[in-house]
Amino acid sequence: MMGANHIKVRCSDGVERMGRIKGKIKKRAWIREGDILIIVPWSFQDEKCDILHRYLPPQVDWLRKNNYL
Repeated sequence: MMGANHIKVRCSDGVERMGRIKGKIKKRAWIREGDILIIVPWSFQDEKCDILHRYLPPQVDWLRKNNYL
């Protein structure tokens, strides 16, 4: 957590990006270290991204079991 709704995210392509928690998620879900997220990199700044969704632990288990992660 970087403060002010920003978080440092390590992506599957090996790049660390500065993520911005969108308002919809900010109110509904707490994001912690080690969570699996869906992000969208910005088209004009590759080092920044928007966080769209956080997977819950049962969802992460299902993704790992079916070889998506």
